[in-house]
Amino acid sequence: MPNLILIGEMPLKMTDFTRSNISFKNGLIPAIIQDTHSKAVLMLAYMNEASLTRSIETGETHFWSRSRNCLWHKGETSGHIQKIKHIFVDCDEDTLLIEVEQTGAACHTGKKNCFYREMDTKDKLKDRRAETETGTDFQPILKSLSKTIMQRKQVPANKSYTSLLMQGGIDRILKKVAEESGELLIAAKNGDAQEIIRESADLLYHLLVTLGYYDIPFDAVEAELQGRAGRSGLVEKAARTENRGA
Repeated sequence: MPNLILIGEMPLKMTDFTRSNISFKNGLIPAIIQDTHSKAVLMLAYMNEASLTRSIETGETHFWSRSRNCLWHKGETSGHIQKIKHIFVDCDEDTLLIEVEQTGAACHTGKKNCFYREMDTKDKLKDRRAETETGTDFQPILKSLSKTIMQRKQVPANKSYTSLLMQGGIDRILKKVAEESGELLIAAKNGDAQEIIRESADLLYHLLVTLGYYDIPFDAVEAELQGRAGRSGLVEKAARTENRGA
């Protein structure tokens, strides 16, 4: 189990404790970058003490370029920044694991991550399956959609339906939830499979907008469902009824 040294919710400072728990070899330490939501490994880069200090102070990843011999801020030109959520140190204290919220692609090639090629049995490199391009195998669609909705709330976009809903307030959003619920009921009553699928997608989207309005990530709902796994639905309902009455 790696040692947590930083929860990157706010800028922190490099401390003597931090330095004493990190082993720089030839002035550098490898940093594995991982998506905090999907847990996909995005890239590997190197940090020196200056870049690690800068990362901790700003809450965004900075690295040391071994080819250019200079500090570089990930996403400085592309906009594909990495917001640091946690930094872990391995058991030998010579490798970092940094969990981030990735904006855009992590790889300079435009790929979702740098590990998009696989070595086959003939020691040749080949691109991984097409899902890697879209990131669907790394970022489940509901999490990805929830993340996009959160971004639309924070930075409204022109001609964005999500931004329009957010600006209309919770009453407008809930009106759409009620409307889509009714349409799903009708589709289910009619037994039209394709219509049920379409209306279910519409309802799920508007539910995610409702969560986003209150800054609730889909991860919170997923955690709630995972907490209920293996429990009887009847027991769960009974427990909630007791809690309400307490």
